[in-house]
Amino acid sequence: QVQLVESGGGLVQPGGSLRLSCAASGFTFSSYTMRWYRQAPGKEREFVAIIAAPSGATNYADSVQGRFTISRDNVKNTVYLQMNSLKLEDTAVYYCMTWYRGETYWGQGTQVTVSE
Repeated sequence: QVQLVESGGGLVQPGGSLRLSCAASGFTFSSYTMRWYRQAPGKEREFVAIIAAPSGATNYADSVQGRFTISRDNVKNTVYLQMNSLKLEDTAVYYCMTWYRGETYWGQGTQVTVSE
């Protein structure tokens, strides 16, 4: 059974930082590319970042390039999203995702709120 569980969201001031985690189980984590998406109220879910397997290559949405860093720990079966220099427009529910044996799998999401 594939499971993805996000954590680490919360309330932060503009310019602040948060690190999100996504704990994975039910598949060979190190062999699979992982992604982060986010969704603000009334908007479509949008791509944020990707880390490939097995290369570890990364890519980012233009809106977060230079501020966010995706990484993975293949021993802990966890993918991270380090978010720095947060802006009001980063407020959203953040989800991790993987494609496994013909299906997409999503975590439950974790809320990030950037506010004064």
